[in-house]
Amino acid sequence: MFSSCTRRWLMSAAAKRTHECCCFPIKIQRASLSSSAEESTPLSQLQGCSKGKLLEWDKHRLTPDQLNFRTLASDFSKREFVPFASEWDQREYFPVEVLRKAASLGFGGLFCSQDVGGSELSRADGAVIFEALAYGDVSTTAYLSVHNMCCSIIDRYGTEDQRKLWLPQLTRMDLLASYCLTEPCSGSDAASLQTSAKQVAGSGEYILNGTKAFISGGGASDFYLVMARTGVHKTKGISCFLLEKGMRGLSFGCPENKLGWRCQPTTTVIMEDVRVPATNLVGSEGLGLSIALGALDGGRINIAACSVGGAQFCIDATQEYVQTRKQFGKALLDFQNTQFKLADMLTTVHASRLMVAHAASALDAKDPGATASVAMAKRSKDMKLSIDAKLDGCLIEPISINPQRLRKSLFRLIRFATDASYNVSNDALQLHGGYGYLKDYPVERYLRDLRVCTIVEGTNEIMRMVITKQMMKT
Repeated sequence: MFSSCTRRWLMSAAAKRTHECCCFPIKIQRASLSSSAEESTPLSQLQGCSKGKLLEWDKHRLTPDQLNFRTLASDFSKREFVPFASEWDQREYFPVEVLRKAASLGFGGLFCSQDVGGSELSRADGAVIFEALAYGDVSTTAYLSVHNMCCSIIDRYGTEDQRKLWLPQLTRMDLLASYCLTEPCSGSDAASLQTSAKQVAGSGEYILNGTKAFISGGGASDFYLVMARTGVHKTKGISCFLLEKGMRGLSFGCPENKLGWRCQPTTTVIMEDVRVPATNLVGSEGLGLSIALGALDGGRINIAACSVGGAQFCIDATQEYVQTRKQFGKALLDFQNTQFKLADMLTTVHASRLMVAHAASALDAKDPGATASVAMAKRSKDMKLSIDAKLDGCLIEPISINPQRLRKSLFRLIRFATDASYNVSNDALQLHGGYGYLKDYPVERYLRDLRVCTIVEGTNEIMRMVITKQMMKT
């Protein structure tokens, strides 16, 4: 028996799906910055289409609902992201209108309750969706992840009045949200943040001062979830506030000139005596750091899934390229070295996919040890095939294992995917040779977009520290 939410997804999937195949452009197709469902290129006409790219052999591990979610997200990504992503990247264009189309399918509030317009899906469902969307454009999908993280915080920790006031507009993406934790002098050491929030006696307001750095959606978003210091205690003196664009004293720096993720704006967020009503405090005072770090568990799964989606695109593009590119009188694919490299790339990506799925399932189980498995899936470097035997054992292990062991496991799983996926994109570029270095071919953009996934939402070096810390506790 499907819920009303699931039925809505399945109806949307049926309306959007034109055929079962998956396709991709081998060489970038120029397109207008603006897209629409009616005007965008049909799937069958996209340059470089290749039939049968859906992971048919991967069906057995997904539920029927997840298969439908993946088809819906995949079709949307190929129709609304693929033809335009290169132009967005080159012009640093933020495709808000396309994000709102995504929200109309339920992507704006994936994990929020249905009573505020959310889809109320699991983290495992979300990982499938984010991977499928990122196949078409990692950068745009990554912003969608940030927005969903903010919505989930309000849904989980906000008052009923806050949920009813803000979330219906946020889940539709009529309004956009940004997550503000990092500061110029506090990145990995999040608890050392200096942004202050001082309560004005008798006024029911807080005055916020400080600067946040590397904020996705900065200047474009309508709401900013800001972690600010309300007390002297390093970890228990931080609270979470929702600031609205247009508040006096709230301003933004110039957009950063980034290597990747160029179609989403990234700026500093500057607060100079910003008066924030006490009604905009999310959760109780002093709970801010716990809220921020807890939200990052889900965000890290999303970013890892984005990495897998981007890496899968690189594999598919490379497979097509080596079949048509000839040297020494034969296709590159006919060289055994190329075959071995492709096999290693595919194995690495599928291992990453399974590790992300395991981390998402652990988080869905609400096990107190889920955090470490998130870190594991986010980071891996130069492990590749050597991890296969260990991975199989990890995946069949019940989620209800020792919490400390699971905490170590979850971080290692998320850590794996981002490093491994970047390595795959680098291998894809190498197999393209000099052409891979040109902007005429999309692998260079995927390489640039995947690189930052090993840094955002906790660097992979911090992931190692978390894993080791938990290892010492067992």
